[in-house]
Amino acid sequence: MYDVEKGYQVAKEFFGQYGVDVDEAIRIADATPISMHCWQGDDVGGFEVSEDKSLSGGIQTTGNYPGKARTAEELRQDIETAMKFIPGELKVNLHASYQEADEFVDRNAIEPKHFQKWVDWAVKKNIGLDFNPTYFSHPLAENGTLSSADEEVRKFWIEHGIRCRRIGQYFADQTGKKCIINHWTPDGDKEFPVDTIGPRLRLKDSYDQVFKATEDVTDVVDGIESKVFGIGLESYTAGSHEFCMGYVMKANQDHIIMTLDTGHYHPTEMVSAKLSAIFTFSKNVLLHVSRPVRWDSDHVVSYDEETKMIMEELVRLGKLQDTYIATDFFDASINRIAAWCIGMRNTRKAILAALLQPNDYMKKLEAEGDVSARLAFREEFKAAPVSLVWDYYCEKKGAGKGLEWLKEVQAYEQEVLSKRV
Repeated sequence: MYDVEKGYQVAKEFFGQYGVDVDEAIRIADATPISMHCWQGDDVGGFEVSEDKSLSGGIQTTGNYPGKARTAEELRQDIETAMKFIPGELKVNLHASYQEADEFVDRNAIEPKHFQKWVDWAVKKNIGLDFNPTYFSHPLAENGTLSSADEEVRKFWIEHGIRCRRIGQYFADQTGKKCIINHWTPDGDKEFPVDTIGPRLRLKDSYDQVFKATEDVTDVVDGIESKVFGIGLESYTAGSHEFCMGYVMKANQDHIIMTLDTGHYHPTEMVSAKLSAIFTFSKNVLLHVSRPVRWDSDHVVSYDEETKMIMEELVRLGKLQDTYIATDFFDASINRIAAWCIGMRNTRKAILAALLQPNDYMKKLEAEGDVSARLAFREEFKAAPVSLVWDYYCEKKGAGKGLEWLKEVQAYEQEVLSKRV
């Protein structure tokens, strides 16, 4: 095994010649919160007391790798195991379907008490909790939720959104950390509808009612998430990008922001290219980091060009600290804890790599019109020794350099996961 300290000193020399402060880059990357999605650990199943555990609303997991979490206690244990190998500031992101109740509690009746065990655990771990209304995998979600033409159905989901915002405030009050809530609905149509504006007017009104009824809620930020289409909803999505962006900008409230999910656009669209346009009009963005293969397949985050370009853009815009970063992927075909570690380590590594660039100098070159030098610098830093800094950082955080973490995850699989039936 190579000398990590020696490698770090070599990297410091390399970056130092371009005026990059490596220690400061590590500090910022380490302090940037990433919200860890709980649903990777149990394939988006949740723990509601219900006979029907099937997924719907375009949500699918593929694979049947053994050892998934069967209870909230097991899920928290798995999250803690993964966290050992994910360096930096972390939060945990819950869906409403991860409530813990002794009997059936429908989603329009959930209360903070149904998440008390999650809160107690988060306080003990000194981490924040984020939240998501679960507008899918429910009998009343088959024909639309917040955009439903059935007023009783729409009323049900409006109440769900209201209760989720109040639960979010409870999370913030108890943990002392702001709660970020993400609103995404699968509402749409398999074929092209004749009336395309009706569902969107109802969706707008539903969001208006949710926020109006919870004007007193504080320390909660709400992301509005769009999507191109869903499985079974291929022709029309009520909550399109244009709708969600229009709603956020029209609302003009600091707590209502855009959610940009890296898998929710056409394959040739890039979230990295959208960020400056959104930040022109909005102070904050909620970023869901995933990896689309062909489309929104929610693969484990890779250390790929788009992930790196997103983080580079945030750093160059000076908006890294104004972006709420969360991961959103689920793979049931591999060890689920390994999936968390790989995807979240790659997300953090991309942040670090973006900070290890002479961004101010490249901006200066651009302002002076020296686009040749600008291109030369951008290309040179694609091969910069980021991994040497990353290994040093991981070792100092006790998160395992290189692939050291993998052996421990594999041992946990043999000792714990393999015994789950």
